[in-house]
Amino acid sequence: MSMIVQTSKVISNPLLNRKQMIVRVAHPGQKAPSRIALREAIAKNFKLKDPTTVICYGLRTDFGGGKTTGFALIYNKAEDVKQIELRYRKIRHGLAKPIEKKVVRKARKERKNKSKKNRGVKNQKELKAKRRQKNQ
Repeated sequence: MSMIVQTSKVISNPLLNRKQMIVRVAHPGQKAPSRIALREAIAKNFKLKDPTTVICYGLRTDFGGGKTTGFALIYNKAEDVKQIELRYRKIRHGLAKPIEKKVVRKARKERKNKSKKNRGVKNQKELKAKRRQKNQ
């Protein structure tokens, strides 16, 4: 069995160049569909060439499984997705890269000082080498 996708309350939003809708997915005996699989299924239902213009969010699986509901947006162009859609949703759909957080200065210094310390076997070898030099 595969998933069955139904859409309801389809609203055309010309100001944002998109269609907005509620999506109901039936997937009996299977786990909840991934965003990518759902996006491709919606694109197939609406006969779209480019599934990257479909954004799914707010997906909730009913208790016991088998049914998932959520929202979907279908943009007219891929450019509209890049311009209008929220950044976190673009990251979730793989259309943008997340911003890498900078390491705080204090944490950088602590990491540097920890790396200076010798631990374990390496430390023991260095201590033995120092003792040998003193004895000679």
